[in-house]
Amino acid sequence: MIHSLFIINPSGDVFLEKHWRSVIPRSVCDYYLEAQRASPYDVPPVLAAPHHYLISIQRGGVALVAVSKEEVAPLFVIEFLHRVVDTFQDYFSDCTETIIKENYVVVYELLDEMLDNGFPLATESNILKELIKPPNILRTIANTVTGKSNVSSILPSGQLSNVPWRRSGVKYANNEAYFDVIEEVDAIIDKSGATVSAEIQGYIDCCIKLSGMPDLTLTFVNPRLFDDVSFHPCVRFKRWESERILSFIPPDGGFRLMSYHIGSQSVVAIPIYVRHNLTLRSNGEQGRLDLTVGPKQTMGRVLENVALEICMPKCVLNCSLTANQGKYSYDPVSKVLLWDIGRIELPKLPNIRGSVSVASGADTSGANPSINVHFTIPQLAVSGLRVSRLDMYGAKYKPFKGVKYVTKAGKFHVRM
Repeated sequence: MIHSLFIINPSGDVFLEKHWRSVIPRSVCDYYLEAQRASPYDVPPVLAAPHHYLISIQRGGVALVAVSKEEVAPLFVIEFLHRVVDTFQDYFSDCTETIIKENYVVVYELLDEMLDNGFPLATESNILKELIKPPNILRTIANTVTGKSNVSSILPSGQLSNVPWRRSGVKYANNEAYFDVIEEVDAIIDKSGATVSAEIQGYIDCCIKLSGMPDLTLTFVNPRLFDDVSFHPCVRFKRWESERILSFIPPDGGFRLMSYHIGSQSVVAIPIYVRHNLTLRSNGEQGRLDLTVGPKQTMGRVLENVALEICMPKCVLNCSLTANQGKYSYDPVSKVLLWDIGRIELPKLPNIRGSVSVASGADTSGANPSINVHFTIPQLAVSGLRVSRLDMYGAKYKPFKGVKYVTKAGKFHVRM
């Protein structure tokens, strides 16, 4: 169970705190701040203080720190904290210090409903929106004049049913069900172009606008691809275990149906290659950089939003390069070279080459930077995952159905 929640800005100031079971002084956050100062980019998610446990996440430039006086399952708390941030983003479009301060009243109302006596109560967005109306200018003015709050006096219909994520009596003129299959490729490619490691983190996001209480089944062509899966509570897990079919009564609106992991390297096709050559000289002469990017195993699809980010060695003072496509920028302070390519159209391959200024007398022997690659491939799931069919039961109308596939770069690194 969660006793208190603190939200901390990048400066280390607690700008919001909420207590459920007992009031815990904000000085307990000093343990988190000490860990953050010791390792700003790698704060342990679970910290044990003498009398408390601190469980934290960092998103949107703020840190959410949940405090418990007794042992609690860390993943349970971390999942709840992510759900809190997702709810704030759904209500306010973002989760930053400024936006939270502008909506203090609604934030406290949401936290009151999401957690009851330290235990999660209502975390589904569509149920919360029936309880607490999202803020807008007219409602804010009316509440200020009348003294009313955003909290509804009527309990949402879904709260009392065995399908708490869906309200009853939903009606649409146009019934639609859209599914986005999004895959992120995490990979490490060595100097020679061989794959050191590769895996896929995927998820299926839905936007369901169906009348009544529809019961859906989603079937895949090749469901055995999944190494690990995580489902929305609406999915009937027993049917997935026995038949590898997703059977569910969907929430109303947008939600994440499932997340999955594919770790078998033989299945992961690397959709892009980078040919690179970096020569640095320590005797004061100009170094040379030559990069070429091209598609690989894209099944005829086009690479879009391609960008390369290289953290150059500290000895590099500046770069004078010529790109045949896109634009580049080099920051001499952070030593980051960014090449924004955009869309790759064959047969012309994007190339950037030129001279690199190196500090005189600098040691260049251990200068082995890596390239962070970013890309998007529309209409392709690189794992080969395909949706076979979507069936609907419990309703007499025929909905419009659509599936979209997108592949993106996750943590995609090429060693130079």
